[in-house]
Amino acid sequence: MAGVHGHGYVVLASMASSSTNRMTKMPLPYKLKQGQSRLFHQLPSGLKMEVIHQNKNPLKNQSTSPPPLVFIHGSFHAAWCWAEHWLPFFSQNGFDSYALSLLGQGESDAPDGSVAGSLQTHAADIADFIQKQTILSPVLIGHSFGGLIVQYYIANLEKDSSGKLSGAVLVCSVPPTGNSGLVWRYLFSKPVAAFKVTMSLAAKGFQTSLPLCKETFFSEGMDDHLVLRYQELMKESSRMPLFDLRKLNASLPVASVPNPSTKVFVMGAADDFIVDAKGLEETGSFYGVQPVCVEGVAHDMMLDSSWEKGAEQILSWIKRVV
Repeated sequence: MAGVHGHGYVVLASMASSSTNRMTKMPLPYKLKQGQSRLFHQLPSGLKMEVIHQNKNPLKNQSTSPPPLVFIHGSFHAAWCWAEHWLPFFSQNGFDSYALSLLGQGESDAPDGSVAGSLQTHAADIADFIQKQTILSPVLIGHSFGGLIVQYYIANLEKDSSGKLSGAVLVCSVPPTGNSGLVWRYLFSKPVAAFKVTMSLAAKGFQTSLPLCKETFFSEGMDDHLVLRYQELMKESSRMPLFDLRKLNASLPVASVPNPSTKVFVMGAADDFIVDAKGLEETGSFYGVQPVCVEGVAHDMMLDSSWEKGAEQILSWIKRVV
């Protein structure tokens, strides 16, 4: 379907109606769950960004419309990582939910060049979607490097009234200074872990080693058949790196915003192999909030065996604060 929303024309097409003329980019595209649709948001550049959408399930005695939720993935992931558990969960709790695939990831188009973009371009793409496709100000939820993009959004784009947020959630987020601090801490305090992280992420060892993939992203008790399934999806999700890491680190830290109007919830995982406790504390301190560390989950808490723990924390925070 095609739609207009104030700021210009936006093309959105369901996969069902466009499967004959749009080739999938992932060899085994993620199979949507009941109630979900795959749409394509056309950016000003003409490139199309994949959106997995799940409508809210209206709740009884719900007097006001809750804000929509917009989910942003990190490296080696795409919109599907939210569609597995968290989109159905929040839909059932009365929230319209949208999971975006950043350019060059999932079923989204790829830009010219060797990397998918920068903090600035990714945040601008998200802002374009929010301005044109959401009526109410959303809660923006980012995971890992997606959390860093959300931080940039808060610092640079949220002040634009058309990009206003109801709140922001940072899930196992890369801290405002980037991942260099994490890397150096691992090198000096946990050299074996540092080697594994380097092999898993920089050398993409997680794509071929099931044990390494499990240790990097999931809890020890995660079923191997699920790890294998997600490993395959991760392998196919990222056709190009999200960033040029050298340029990214040169652009950091994210600018601080004195007395930000956006309410921020910072949440980490006790068993996170990538973002350590100091990284979580740094992000919480940056926003002047006490971070929540969820026990019994790892870095990919939205896919982990106890995925509901993080979802329930976010739901509770939204009900309290937003």
